[in-house]
Amino acid sequence: MKVTLHVVSLLAALLGILSFVFLVVAIGTDFWYIVDASKLERLDNHTERLSSHSGLWRTCRFNSTCRPLVNPFWHERANLTSSHRQLLNMHGTFVILLPLSLILMISGGMTGFVSLLAEVRFFLLVTGLVFLSGALVTLAGVSVYVAYSTAAFREVLFLLGRKRLLEALSIRYGWSLAFAWISFATEVLTGLVYLLAARIVGLRQRRDHSI
Repeated sequence: MKVTLHVVSLLAALLGILSFVFLVVAIGTDFWYIVDASKLERLDNHTERLSSHSGLWRTCRFNSTCRPLVNPFWHERANLTSSHRQLLNMHGTFVILLPLSLILMISGGMTGFVSLLAEVRFFLLVTGLVFLSGALVTLAGVSVYVAYSTAAFREVLFLLGRKRLLEALSIRYGWSLAFAWISFATEVLTGLVYLLAARIVGLRQRRDHSI
């Protein structure tokens, strides 16, 4: 089956849109990290809900209000411990990296649209590299978030001094994080498809010159 530039262009557009949409939804939702404390509620006869879900910007109680996370850029750090400062640094890192990936996708999308219409090999190569760079930024952001959430949970356990708390809690990553991983995968595929488009255009140009 011969792969045409038209088919590759449609595939690149579809993957690029999917990648952007998945990351926008992931960044804007609050289900990156889910704490199910229903067992603890039953054991201690709590009347209020203790279960929560959190995103990049805030944490929420189920069926209740949300509160913003500590601002990692404007918070006073003089009286913080080194572990708290490390958590703030990690928080500041992933809230910069993930929106930066969106910016790279927007730039790549605009460049890719023009380069596909003009069939310019150089700009197709650049677009592919932009999307692959965006994928690396997304990967870095998600990886820092995973490390941040693990370190934050260990810090909470240390402060509470309750190792048995783990037995009463069900902690898992949510669908927002899954969307971020899907966005990363589609970003990589988008970059590779643009590189394929650049190869097709290059082969076509060499064939035209040889005639």
